[in-house]
Amino acid sequence: MEMTKRKLLNGARFLSFTLDSESYCIDILKIKELMGMTAITPLPRTPAFIRGVINLRGQIIPVIDLRLKFGLDFRAYTKRTCIIVVEVVSEGASMLLGVVVDSIQDVVSIPEEKLSKIPYINARIKSEYIRGVAGTPEGMKIVLDVLKVLSEEELAVVKNTAEVQTETKEQQITK
Repeated sequence: MEMTKRKLLNGARFLSFTLDSESYCIDILKIKELMGMTAITPLPRTPAFIRGVINLRGQIIPVIDLRLKFGLDFRAYTKRTCIIVVEVVSEGASMLLGVVVDSIQDVVSIPEEKLSKIPYINARIKSEYIRGVAGTPEGMKIVLDVLKVLSEEELAVVKNTAEVQTETKEQQITK
């Protein structure tokens, strides 16, 4: 039992999830919250992958759909669809961002030496989004660098739309 715990503690820990039958991971230290699918308020004049915003305990959080960001077809949300709330940094300030995934699998430990850098995975996912690939007992996992999934310009659009929504909400409250 003790040996198993020690093995689990070796290496970084990642949350694994699926998108279109492929298994991905995000560094667990970047994740602030996991939540089931909830109503998303759409935003006008934003790219299709920006699904809108949600209200999480009074905080307006922009939500992106990774399927759409990676060029996959939209799939209707189900009871297994989840939003992973991650912390990203844009222009020196941190912000929360919701990321829609098909389903969450589990937490896996991947030692840094098991993480292989590869220049190309497939045409859909740009290599700069990927920290590496690792073999685990559950199969191959693509480890995403959540901080690089959105470009600085896209992060600025997301941040601005969230700020506008927050200001609009505050104005409605004061009326």
